[in-house]
Amino acid sequence: MATGGLRERKKRETRFALSQAAIRLTLERGWDNVSVEDIAAAANVSERTFRNYFATKAEAIVATHVERGRRVAQALRDRPADEPLWDALVDAVVAQFEPPGSGAAPSGYAAALQKLLAEPAVQYEVFRAHAAAQDELTAAIADRTGTAAGDLYPQVVAAVVSAGLGAALTRWTQDPTGSIGPLLREVFHRIRAGLPAPR
Repeated sequence: MATGGLRERKKRETRFALSQAAIRLTLERGWDNVSVEDIAAAANVSERTFRNYFATKAEAIVATHVERGRRVAQALRDRPADEPLWDALVDAVVAQFEPPGSGAAPSGYAAALQKLLAEPAVQYEVFRAHAAAQDELTAAIADRTGTAAGDLYPQVVAAVVSAGLGAALTRWTQDPTGSIGPLLREVFHRIRAGLPAPR
């Protein structure tokens, strides 16, 4: 049991290291100037090991986002049962976005990030990641509310959370400085208020 747990942890660590290396290198060098071999070397593993985890470079780049989606669903399940749903949802989402630091992002970071996210292969993987995360969140909301994952309520709530998160991420990538947490809280505050028209 302990061995299995250690093995799984090492797998997650390797997967995370490869994803982080893929993101860092493509932001530094550009999409076309990074190979799978480069990513594997940066993570201190073989190219074969990379292929054991990911089919493509784009999949590796988006893997961190996929894992974050899983953690959001688990964090929601771990929140106190008597906590109001939207309080639990907001805290579960915000907790998964750790501040990258209080300083300014490196010069050119925002432009490089936007260019990376505009790559068709990356956009496809992001779309898949959003869909998978929304399915997991739907199941977690259903568990919490005593409904079925196939019911309309958990599906709508998960879709709204996913849309709000997507809007916050899009806005943050335009100026990726500091934590995205306050922006996420603002987005969900507006959603909870019923999205009143701006004055």
